[in-house]
Amino acid sequence: MQTRNCPRSLSIPAMKVSRRAALSEDERLDALGRLLTDTEIPVRLRVAGVIVLLYAQPVSRIVRLSVEDVIHDGGTVLLRLGEPASPVPAPVATLLLEHIANRDNMNTATNPASRWLFPGRRAGQPARPDHLSALLNEAGIPAAAARGAAIRQQLLELPAPVVADALGYHSCIDPQGC
Repeated sequence: MQTRNCPRSLSIPAMKVSRRAALSEDERLDALGRLLTDTEIPVRLRVAGVIVLLYAQPVSRIVRLSVEDVIHDGGTVLLRLGEPASPVPAPVATLLLEHIANRDNMNTATNPASRWLFPGRRAGQPARPDHLSALLNEAGIPAAAARGAAIRQQLLELPAPVVADALGYHSCIDPQGC
């Protein structure tokens, strides 16, 4: 205002925040069934969507998972999200192992040994969460709404502290000790 580069009647529009309500349990199960059976959806999106729908993980955390977080011990597959690692049901385990064997963005000279479960296009970097979230949305899986439904269902089945530990959620009461 002092340099007269800004008009006196400057108005900044309010930011519109629109959040979709959590999916119903029927919608969550339908989406999960579609991801497990629809071969038209890329495996990468199917795996990411299943992790959101089953384990209530935010996309920002999903992209930070590494192949070391998938524990394949004989016939058992576990996903390390918290302690202890969470068991992966058989149809999801098959899909997850298929994804690991054929991950995208692995054929460039700079990315052949990427440790990320969802490698990005940039060397040594995971996929961008906003990009993966947009792709999930295009596939009919609204990540935030799906995550809300998954958390709600888990809390109906298990005590909150058990869910928090298994999924790697924790709060810190003493900021000095975190």
